[in-house]
Amino acid sequence: MCNIMRESLRRLAGSGSTSEEGMARAGTGTKRVRVQLLDGEYISVDVERKARGFDLLERICDDLDIVERDYFGLMRANHSDRVWLDMERTLAKTFRNEPWEVRFVVKFYPPEPSELNDDNTRYQVGLAVRHDIMEGRLRCSCITHALLASYMLQAELGDHEVRVPGVQLVARRALPPHLLTSDLEDKVDELYRKHKGQSPAEAELNYLENAKKLALYGAELHQAKDSDDVDIALAVCWRGIAVLRDMVVMNRFPWTKIIKISYKKRLFTLRLRAGECDDWHTCLSFRLPTIRACKTLWRCSVEHHIFFRREGPVLVERVSGFPRLGSRRVSCRRTLRQLTAHLHDNHLSYSHI
Repeated sequence: MCNIMRESLRRLAGSGSTSEEGMARAGTGTKRVRVQLLDGEYISVDVERKARGFDLLERICDDLDIVERDYFGLMRANHSDRVWLDMERTLAKTFRNEPWEVRFVVKFYPPEPSELNDDNTRYQVGLAVRHDIMEGRLRCSCITHALLASYMLQAELGDHEVRVPGVQLVARRALPPHLLTSDLEDKVDELYRKHKGQSPAEAELNYLENAKKLALYGAELHQAKDSDDVDIALAVCWRGIAVLRDMVVMNRFPWTKIIKISYKKRLFTLRLRAGECDDWHTCLSFRLPTIRACKTLWRCSVEHHIFFRREGPVLVERVSGFPRLGSRRVSCRRTLRQLTAHLHDNHLSYSHI
């Protein structure tokens, strides 16, 4: 689906430049950015040195013909950690003397993939889910792995034929290598046969409809310690914030339960709404490895809450009487409610001191 259009756009954007073109860019104050796409390919995009992260994101979405752009973001390439670009900051200040290289990724995973209006957006979200599965950040049972792989085969190869060339190759790109066995391949093949007649768009949607049911669908994981100094992970997603131990969800706090998100140095704190049988609000604190990691978790939580729960973007205020510690900007231009035109009230406080 739209493969020819996407491929031509990538070739156009990724075409090499001559030395004369490089000198021309230097003379006009432009810079070439190398972008890794979700399918592993690379494109090159020319932007002004004073351009912001949002400007670069717009250029990439233009090249890929993506309409619903607010789900996407950019990450720093060549970093072991998942470091997000500050989309309001100029690229020259972000990269300074480093190579200008970024990864194009999904930042906010749609809770209901069926409500996406743009086929290209749905295609890119599907690629992001596959990437999460291959990296081990999105775990599921073997039968779910087989089901997802079978929908991927239907989307890429069409109706099942006897020993279709490339089936095993596609299956290997859909399953983590350590899980790939002959029995699992047979199960994938069995399920693949049942999808006969589905178009690529239908298969991609079915892939996402099953992926969205997974506990860590679209979750950003942050390593931390609880009050008992036990290693845990905090998962931030459209549902809220979950506490994981050994990648198993131990507790989940939906956004409707959280009334304040704050941090101080390495301590990240959630204030929870009092229950029906409680007289007081509950505060939970978690210790992060570094101050930077704590700030990253706070920003991730605030951005997800704003995007999925607010009517529109809001200004994040600092607590009065305390010095400002780093940027208070959050990378969210429009919210999901603005995209879907459903407006509801929901208020939550964010602070750092």
